[in-house]
Amino acid sequence: MFPTFDLDKFLHQLVYDENNPLLFNNGFFVYLFFIFIILYYLLRNNLTARTNLFCLTSLYFFYKASGYFVVLVIISAIADFLISNAIYKSKSLIKKKALLIFSITLNLGLLFYFKYSNFAIQILNDIFLFQVHPLNILLPVGISFYTFENISYTVDVYRGEFVPVKKFNEYLLFLSFFPKLVMGPIVRAKDFIPQITLPFHITKEDFANGFVLIVSGLFKKLIISDYITLNYVNYIFDAPERYSGLECLFAVYGYAVVIYCDFSGYSNIAIGIAQWLGFKIPPNFLYPYQSLDITDFWRRWHISLSNWLRDYLYIPLGGNRKGKLRQYLNLAATMLLGGLWHGASFNFIIWGGLHGIALSIHKLWHQATKKITNHWQKFGIYQFFSLLLTFNFVCFCWIFFKASSLTEAVTMINQICYHLNFSVWNRFWENYHSVIIMIAFGLGLHFIPARYNHRFTLGLQRIGLVGYAIIFLLLVLTYGYFKSSDQVLPIYLQF
Repeated sequence: MFPTFDLDKFLHQLVYDENNPLLFNNGFFVYLFFIFIILYYLLRNNLTARTNLFCLTSLYFFYKASGYFVVLVIISAIADFLISNAIYKSKSLIKKKALLIFSITLNLGLLFYFKYSNFAIQILNDIFLFQVHPLNILLPVGISFYTFENISYTVDVYRGEFVPVKKFNEYLLFLSFFPKLVMGPIVRAKDFIPQITLPFHITKEDFANGFVLIVSGLFKKLIISDYITLNYVNYIFDAPERYSGLECLFAVYGYAVVIYCDFSGYSNIAIGIAQWLGFKIPPNFLYPYQSLDITDFWRRWHISLSNWLRDYLYIPLGGNRKGKLRQYLNLAATMLLGGLWHGASFNFIIWGGLHGIALSIHKLWHQATKKITNHWQKFGIYQFFSLLLTFNFVCFCWIFFKASSLTEAVTMINQICYHLNFSVWNRFWENYHSVIIMIAFGLGLHFIPARYNHRFTLGLQRIGLVGYAIIFLLLVLTYGYFKSSDQVLPIYLQF
């Protein structure tokens, strides 16, 4: 007997399902990508056709990930495409500025409405004792990412750093490029758009690099991050008052591994898929927990956001050009807004503020002790304690990032500070040894030198298809062993 074809079930797979949004780890994505890559290869020599195919696939991917919010991407693409060309053609500086302000207002206005309206209502209710009810607003997936890309595009055109594209499909592809649309990285038009018209050409090294990025990204997200999240971190953070200080402390360290593996894993997949399609996207993470100070951490963590905040916020505010005090205030303001970018919550503002204060203190400390610091940096013991201090400060800040409320964050800190008892270690290990091993394994992978990853990629090229197949099969088997019935959505999907 042949299996019957269920047309209704098939058609249901083609439409948006809010309980099962389309992501890279979704089985439907594999089929979609397989069909796309065949068509893309067939159309590789027809620039217009392959660009249009890419746009349609990207928009459909976004529809499957977020429903009818895909219309927002199209509207914002049309608006900024027209505005940027008007800025470029205008001979009047006043008109250019007016158009730029209109573009920024339009983009930030949409972002504010969807992301911060209820937060603003909450603040007004608390301050003025209003009784305004929250609005029934859903947050569009990826709006924080493509809003920043729109703004950087029009700003670069205004500054004369980039000539706007004349073909709308090229701008739409830049904005909707499906590997990075949902959760970044935040890509600059001047880095991405010139690649659209290049001939499609993939070398063995490109394929190997893409494969390693995709497989390592899936491993970090689906196995390490999801396992620690479901088996430990979530229920500790949900009710920290019920757990000991030791359990809360390891939940913080566990979350440090979770958020890194989750977001860097998804970024790796996006960059790897892009490389398979002939596009080079810079890395978004460079071993951030190896940082010896907080400034270095922000050169390694969410690099695309860090660079965006530096170029379009910190430097326009004055950067370090207007004295030390102004520099520290600019750093604090930039990180406060960076925290707010992540979410409409005082917890995110505190998280950003703490990093802003730390960056300012580090600048001040470095200036005051430059000669001493430069001398001691040569010694391993100094590097060890610098790394330890930086890592633990970052972990402390993650408490505010993860906690659902300020009360929960304070409770978590209170448990660690006043109820930390190592005498319960044996029982703790007995209950959570598999999670502790996974946390240690995740951190251990993070400290593997980059040169070994490069050697592995080169070795993979020599092994060929057999090597790719074996590694992918091992990933599938490992995932099958650790897979849970509960789906863990990527952390940065909410931003």
